[in-house]
Amino acid sequence: MVNCATIVAAVVQMESGPDKPYNITRAVALTNQAADAGASLVALPETFDYRGDALDLRHIAEPLPGSALAPLIAIARARHVWIAAGSVHERDAAGGKPYNTSVLISPQGEIAARYRKIHLFDIAIGNKSVTESAKYQRGDKVVSADAAGVKLGLTICYDMRFPELYRFLADEGVDVICIPSSFTAPTGEAHWEVLVRARAIENQCFVLAPGQAGIGAGGIPTYGNSMIVDPWGRILARASSHGEEIIVATLDFNEMASIRTRLPALHNRKLTAIR
Repeated sequence: MVNCATIVAAVVQMESGPDKPYNITRAVALTNQAADAGASLVALPETFDYRGDALDLRHIAEPLPGSALAPLIAIARARHVWIAAGSVHERDAAGGKPYNTSVLISPQGEIAARYRKIHLFDIAIGNKSVTESAKYQRGDKVVSADAAGVKLGLTICYDMRFPELYRFLADEGVDVICIPSSFTAPTGEAHWEVLVRARAIENQCFVLAPGQAGIGAGGIPTYGNSMIVDPWGRILARASSHGEEIIVATLDFNEMASIRTRLPALHNRKLTAIR
């Protein structure tokens, strides 16, 4: 569903912590800087609104749009940009555990799509652990939407290890996939680059992978190294492992079409996904 030749995309790397108002202020400033750099699509990292050790996140979560998204909606409208707003803590109307939710905001300031993280990260790393299932409830819907003249797929972090989700998105005809993350440093050093590039290569689409740096939940360092990858698996832009950073690249959809023609892997599939 490509209706444009190119898009300038920006990926924002953050170092969010337990101070929610400060995190939102930084997200606003960095999104404006990305728009200043000429981006028409800006992607933020996972849980940009809050990263801390609260045992019960229901006091952090809000109904959407909430305080985290409201200023980004204003930016989208004022700067006429699409914003893939990483993920935020979405309150459950029934009073249960919150969702880890990625939101796509249109240049008209509307919520064009929302995706609730399906795969929750439960892992022990040395003497530290992350147990997302104790704090969040999982979503159950695959989500894509038309954005900036292309079809955009929404996923979050640990989803990256489950390629069937990305094949579902490929079946829906996505051109760009977002993977906002707060990837741990130990697993990031081992797997981040290869997984991001694999998801791009397998599904012959662009991948925007905004990450968090600094200390994440459970006191575990996160990996940074935010990336923009093309359908051939080439890294078009990459951030460092530390600190806030904005990376920008032009997504060339004529090149994507050429890759899909020269190597028609999606067309040549013999086994199809069954939901």
